[in-house]
Amino acid sequence: MNLEIPRKFGPLINQAQQVAREVFLPISRKYDRAEHSYPKELDMFASIMDGMNDGAADGGAGAGRLARADDDANGSANRNGTNMKTVLGLTELCWGDVGLALSIPRQGLGNSAIAAVANEEQLARLGNTWAAMAITEPGAGSDSAAIRTTASRDGDDYIINGEKIYVTAGERADAVVVWASLDRSKGRAAIKSFVVEKGTPGMTVERLEKKLGIRASDTAAIRFDNCRVPAANLLGDPEISVDKGFAGAMQTFDNTRPVVAGMAIGVARAALDRTYALMAKNHQTMSYRAQTWTQTAVERELQLLEAEWDAARLLTLKAAWMADNGQPNSKEASMAKAKAGRVGNQVTLRCVELCTSLGYSEVELLEKWARDSKILDIFEGTQQIQLLIIARRLLGKSSAELK
Repeated sequence: MNLEIPRKFGPLINQAQQVAREVFLPISRKYDRAEHSYPKELDMFASIMDGMNDGAADGGAGAGRLARADDDANGSANRNGTNMKTVLGLTELCWGDVGLALSIPRQGLGNSAIAAVANEEQLARLGNTWAAMAITEPGAGSDSAAIRTTASRDGDDYIINGEKIYVTAGERADAVVVWASLDRSKGRAAIKSFVVEKGTPGMTVERLEKKLGIRASDTAAIRFDNCRVPAANLLGDPEISVDKGFAGAMQTFDNTRPVVAGMAIGVARAALDRTYALMAKNHQTMSYRAQTWTQTAVERELQLLEAEWDAARLLTLKAAWMADNGQPNSKEASMAKAKAGRVGNQVTLRCVELCTSLGYSEVELLEKWARDSKILDIFEGTQQIQLLIIARRLLGKSSAELK
């Protein structure tokens, strides 16, 4: 196995590092304190991202947009395409700030849903739309199959009714990808996703949530009251297939879970790097040659954290690579998300402790990174849900057989 990052991604990684260091870090605390304020500094960066996407050398979906798993598959050839590119880019951006990375215009989580299940006409029409993702409901969190929002066919339209909460970029985005059921009596198989454009009558942003972390990112609660959406905005196959079940909708998560894992890796790396810098100021250095019993407690602890971090990173790269090569990656995507989400929390919180008063105060960003990291273990499926999915895949059990 060659575990080195392909050289073709070097310019992307360097550019993302520069943005994280020069754009995100200087304004990170500003927008952490000014929750719900739009980060205007991102408008310029969005234009740069558009240029990167339009000029993608491999003809893929660009630096900030995921492609379908089979788009980059090329027989038996090894490919590192847009899924790997997105993971690597967001890992670097989240080294700067997770909330700001989630706030980049035209790079919403809903865009991943469009990439995963939209047909060619929808990709051409909606590909450049900034789309948020609306899945979670007051009574349906990690169990997406418990969705109660409905979509009823009425001529050439669907009428959507229901409520969604914790919609990332729900107020700022140009559209929202809404998960709704065509027939609740048919369970998971009837759940489809719809693109609802901003300003559509019947769609109302009820409130913006106040949160523990990622405060630069707006998180909205949205109500749909007889919201009429064109039938052409239903993503993928409109037919209810009990045999195919929930697979089409869940393919979105196979794309986005490695991305969230990459975000956790990025913020954890930021915490480690800053801890090393603070140690150096105190004339403490890391020694990788010494045996563990001759090291200080801090050195030993940080090396163990590094090992956990690297394991999460490698799992994430594998899941992204499998997606780029057309290989089913549901188990690997959940493994990456479960490991990286937990490691992100573990590393950032431990770095706060190791840096004592500096770690706990707002003098440093360490306490902010610890707060930001928590959401990365929750959204796109909680730790417990990921472990359940992994168990089902390993044991060959269905969701009905293993709950």
